[in-house]
Amino acid sequence: MLPTKDEEKPTCKCKNCGKEYIAAGAYGTGNLKCHLDVCPRKDTRDVGQLMLGQNATFVSSPKFDPAKFRELLCATIRMHELPFWCVEYVGIRAIFSYLCVDVPNISRNTTKNDMVKMYKREKERMKSVLTFAPSKVCLTSDLWTSIAIDGYMCVTAHFINANWVLQKKVLNFCYIPPPHNGVSLFENVYKLLSIWGIENKIFCVTLDNASSNDVFVDMVRTKLINKKALVCNGEFFHLRCCAHSLNLVVQDGLKEIDVVVQKFRESIKYVRGSQGRKNSFYEFVKQMDLDGKKGLRQDVPTRWNSTF
Repeated sequence: MLPTKDEEKPTCKCKNCGKEYIAAGAYGTGNLKCHLDVCPRKDTRDVGQLMLGQNATFVSSPKFDPAKFRELLCATIRMHELPFWCVEYVGIRAIFSYLCVDVPNISRNTTKNDMVKMYKREKERMKSVLTFAPSKVCLTSDLWTSIAIDGYMCVTAHFINANWVLQKKVLNFCYIPPPHNGVSLFENVYKLLSIWGIENKIFCVTLDNASSNDVFVDMVRTKLINKKALVCNGEFFHLRCCAHSLNLVVQDGLKEIDVVVQKFRESIKYVRGSQGRKNSFYEFVKQMDLDGKKGLRQDVPTRWNSTF
């Protein structure tokens, strides 16, 4: 309430609806409190303001900043793996214009360019982190073929930063054209190391037991030994993936009971072939008083723990 001066008796006026009340000491303040509870314009904020008011951390400045808006939009698309054309959705644009009339309409091509700029900026930042990291860098890499018979390679860096915190960063995930031999892998990986500027900071490389990886490792080791960039002359440079070695051992063991495993796979495939079979199966499960919460799951032949 905003007090106002009156020639006869002091009054006050509601700053929301403008209604006046006598504010003399003899009248008390009860009528003023009752009016606050029933004022028709007690809360005139729109829905957008209420949403922002629930989390004031989003309102960093009363003035709209287009550059900051586009940066946050790109971060959201990256975080939630949204398609670029989500910025052209009619509903999304309606929400943006409702919250702020100054929001520009951004096309998917503009968003793509902004994402490329963000990638280049983050890449330069990561190169700086790797350059000034006090530790050596360990690499893990894997190569596999997709359903479309396309080869892909992923290279991940593991290192300890200046705060002694173990870091894991994906340096590259890209399409690798054939042939997928050791020479081709060496050319692609060493080029990648040169781009990131860490060819002289490598400690070891962890790979699976493919024969092409042995050729690739020997070529990289020879290259780095000539540059005197390896610890202990490369004695600990090549590490074989423990999980892959264990999988090979277990797969050999499963071959001894492959007939039983095959029967299980075909049985599960048959039951899951139609809804009627699944209903009949679960009816038998109830009759036998068994636990059917986990359901039937098809295993992955190349992952022994799913078969187990």
